[in-house]
Amino acid sequence: MRSTISGYTRLPKIHKFSVAGIAATGAAVVAVAVAPHAFAADTASASAVKPVAWSAEAFGETQQDALEQHTAAAVTAAKADAGAATVKAKAEKERAEKQAANRSTERKALEAKPAAPAKPAAPAAPAKKAYANDVDGWISEALDILRAKGIPASYDGIKRNVMRESTGNPRAINDWDVNAVNGVPSKGLLQMIDPTFKAYHVEGTSWDIYDPVANITAACNYAADKYGSMDNVNSAY
Repeated sequence: MRSTISGYTRLPKIHKFSVAGIAATGAAVVAVAVAPHAFAADTASASAVKPVAWSAEAFGETQQDALEQHTAAAVTAAKADAGAATVKAKAEKERAEKQAANRSTERKALEAKPAAPAKPAAPAAPAKKAYANDVDGWISEALDILRAKGIPASYDGIKRNVMRESTGNPRAINDWDVNAVNGVPSKGLLQMIDPTFKAYHVEGTSWDIYDPVANITAACNYAADKYGSMDNVNSAY
């Protein structure tokens, strides 16, 4: 039954629901008609999502497994490190023992090495030849020096002239001959004047004209230069 209010016709309540249902159905039809693909895609996505079944018990078991695996890996790594440290320590110990053994071997070799033979002592210098402190001793010493210097002379030739010139007195001096008059008297065993002694002095002997060996060697050196040898002198020279 309809009623009219202010020119409008009021539908009964049952008719309102019918109209609303038709309107909703029509909107849905329109929506599908406008976007049929979008609707199908949404429907497929919704149907593709599967419900997830997860419980606290399953989560705890998973975490426990992961913890046990991590702990086992850590224990394995610690054992590996400990093993490597043990191997390294063993190698270090073996190297130290080997070095100690080598040092011991070298020390024993040095101890066993025979000592170097002692160098022989240098030969002692020959003892200086001793000469008598007299005419014979002076002539003998002078002859050794003359031979070393290559100056010719003989024992007999020297002694003969010594005895004639000074009678064997090393301090003899002539203060009356021409040399003495000229201020250069003859001196010593073979009566030499100072200028001649200095000119014919033999190296290694004294520079004292009264020294018997120095006087003999200088006189023989002079005689060798002037006469060939003291052996050729038989008078004043």
